[in-house]
Amino acid sequence: MHDSWKPFLESEFAKPYFLELSQFLREEYKNKIVFPPKSLVFRAFTTDLNEVKVVILGQDPYHTPGMAHGLAFSVPSTAKIPPSLVNIYKEIDSDIGSHQNQSGSLKSWQEQGVLLLNNVLTVEAHRPGSHRGHGWETFTEAVVRHLNETRENLVFILWGRDARAKKSLINASKHLILESAHPSPLSASAGFFGSKPFSKTNDYLKAHGKKEIIW
Repeated sequence: MHDSWKPFLESEFAKPYFLELSQFLREEYKNKIVFPPKSLVFRAFTTDLNEVKVVILGQDPYHTPGMAHGLAFSVPSTAKIPPSLVNIYKEIDSDIGSHQNQSGSLKSWQEQGVLLLNNVLTVEAHRPGSHRGHGWETFTEAVVRHLNETRENLVFILWGRDARAKKSLINASKHLILESAHPSPLSASAGFFGSKPFSKTNDYLKAHGKKEIIW
């Protein structure tokens, strides 16, 4: 984790809900196959808090082996690009002309100040949503509140029901909120395609004197 997150994270880690979550996760990792690997659960927080410009909120990690690596929607560069990310790339191509990533790794986005955060940070293998309701939602709500309160002129991109539920935590007078259906093949046609979040994000960043994201 980047040092800029330490005061906030240490405060959350000491709270009762997170101690209960930690106990749950110890048992899950001990007795089941859980993704991502322990060492990558907080990978999103290697992004410097003070450099964050865009927050992309998803649901929970990929639940098949070799995919989840701690960044929402991203997969290792050697992995097959999953359907949701295929649709994200399609929307980039439609919105701004072409996407720059040759693989499914979104590390280049992270390096430009995009916080790739899932609503729930872990999942049991082959059981999507299996770690919901154990405290992660409280943690990610706290993350969104912290970003909302300590930063200005961020872009919050909320994809899907779980992410959109956090809209009320964000002050729309100091940040840009972009929301749509999830890019999953099950829902992308219900409002994700054509939502143009990438050009809208860059227009907002440019208007506020910030460097645009190379998508």
